[in-house]
Amino acid sequence: MRIELASVPGSPERPNEDWASAAVPASGQGGTLVLLDGVTPPPGDDGCVHSVPWFTARLGGALVELAGSRRDLSLAEILAESIRRTSAAHAGTCDLSHVRTPQATVVLARWDEQAIDHLVLSDSALLLEAADGAVRAVLDDRLDRLPPGSLGSAAEVDSRLRNKEGGFFTAAADPGVVARAVTGRTPVAEVRALAALTDGASRWTEVFHQGDWTAALGLLRKAGPRGLVERVRELEEADEAAGRVRLGRAKTHDDATAVLVEL
Repeated sequence: MRIELASVPGSPERPNEDWASAAVPASGQGGTLVLLDGVTPPPGDDGCVHSVPWFTARLGGALVELAGSRRDLSLAEILAESIRRTSAAHAGTCDLSHVRTPQATVVLARWDEQAIDHLVLSDSALLLEAADGAVRAVLDDRLDRLPPGSLGSAAEVDSRLRNKEGGFFTAAADPGVVARAVTGRTPVAEVRALAALTDGASRWTEVFHQGDWTAALGLLRKAGPRGLVERVRELEEADEAAGRVRLGRAKTHDDATAVLVEL
């Protein structure tokens, strides 16, 4: 098994709000992949005394622990319990009902000798590569399905769309959000590699259209996760110089994290 991971902050002046881990038991049989993309709140009150990196580290640690130790639980149950644990850690000091309470996108995968279970919540991506090289992207595309023009200011998004029916969902303080996650199971014999990308890394495909998901996984295998992120940074700089043709109002550089697991 080969596992590679790279995570690069969008700016050296700001902490990286992504969090990722890939764990393999001592037996060498099976494993777990966790990828979180912390949601950067707009300036102002978010009801919490903790940072987004604090939240993603807490949530990510709980996900890794439970995915490895509680094989009797489904991934949805593991995410729900991890959210409960994280919420309990700061419920006494923070307003967890605040729409901007710390939150994150989630990619969670767990495999054994028989199958790979997966869970995706919000706009990070999980790629599954078949033995013949075909790549299937597991995506929660609610953001993409919102009507054009519905994404206004950050405050408008928070009030109308974030963790609301008809909008999109992230892992915050309510464990009930797991009902919104995209889940599934694939026989492990049908998969030779899997990869997870935060939206800062998936820009190579989704924003700059340099290749489809199959090409993206091929680049990951050839150049590694760090190589993919470096290509994204080059494209961002070129687009900035050209007048932000692709980026539009988006930040020039986002936190970018990629994980590759070859089984």
